[in-house]
Amino acid sequence: MQERMRELVGLMSQDCENMEDVQVLLKGLFKGTIEKMLEAEMDEHLGYEKNSPVGNNSGNSRNGYGKKRLKTELGETEIVVPRDRNGRFEPQVIEKRQTRSDDLDSRILAMYAKGMSNRDIEDHLRDVYGVDASASLISRITDKILPAVRSAHP
Repeated sequence: MQERMRELVGLMSQDCENMEDVQVLLKGLFKGTIEKMLEAEMDEHLGYEKNSPVGNNSGNSRNGYGKKRLKTELGETEIVVPRDRNGRFEPQVIEKRQTRSDDLDSRILAMYAKGMSNRDIEDHLRDVYGVDASASLISRITDKILPAVRSAHP
């Protein structure tokens, strides 16, 4: 599983010439990762993927995005957070009133890269960090993040 991590680092480092480039890349990767994770959470919350006909007349659907500023180790970042029509979406990755990141995405990716199963990651997040993320949510997060990283750095 270390191979996945090496592949990811190799893809990301191709365009970096100095430390500033690395920081810009990491900040963009953080923003994109969090937004993909929030999309995965919304899919899980609604029970269908974005643009799926399954959502037609379901009683609740996506309702645009709200903006949120997060303070991270890399500086302040603005992200977009999906909303649902019924206003019941309660994100777990970045909670509604949270203003600082807690590096949950990095933890999930690191555990995934080490070969932990989605169920093991779910148990670990609940036991150690008190985060209630289902195995299907972990799967949706990794399914959304890894292809995005690969396509951003061909």
